[in-house]
Amino acid sequence: MSFLLPKLTCKREVDQAIKIVAEKVLVLRFGRDNDAVCLQLDDILAKTAHDLSKMAVIYLVDVNKVPVYTQYFDISYIPSTVFFFNGQHMKVDYGSPDHTKFVGSFKTKQDFIDLIEVIYRGAMRGKLIVRSPIDPNNIPKYDLLYQGI
Repeated sequence: MSFLLPKLTCKREVDQAIKIVAEKVLVLRFGRDNDAVCLQLDDILAKTAHDLSKMAVIYLVDVNKVPVYTQYFDISYIPSTVFFFNGQHMKVDYGSPDHTKFVGSFKTKQDFIDLIEVIYRGAMRGKLIVRSPIDPNNIPKYDLLYQGI
């Protein structure tokens, strides 16, 4: 389903998307088009893109084509989904140590829709971090790797 969503292929395009998307949640899915979990996530994103068009804009970013952002957001597991609102990086408390990105695929379309609604409403109130509405059992668990500690 990757072909149904727009792609950002270089750092300049990602920068432009972050600057230009206003009054909507910018969803950046970092991953690879041929990865099975990325395809599962892309299917959910593509099916919800129309329903969320008033609240969110969704783009796919290939981790190999934009290594600057891959390194900046410390994307070691794919897919990872990062959220912005009016150029501000939105953080979400998933009950894990990392609030900067969602790692893995959403279990259901409704989980993704609920998350976007919470981010949108929180951002409209000026919040930079919101609490995830997703059931903790539906959030994939990953061990964070800290290098050089």
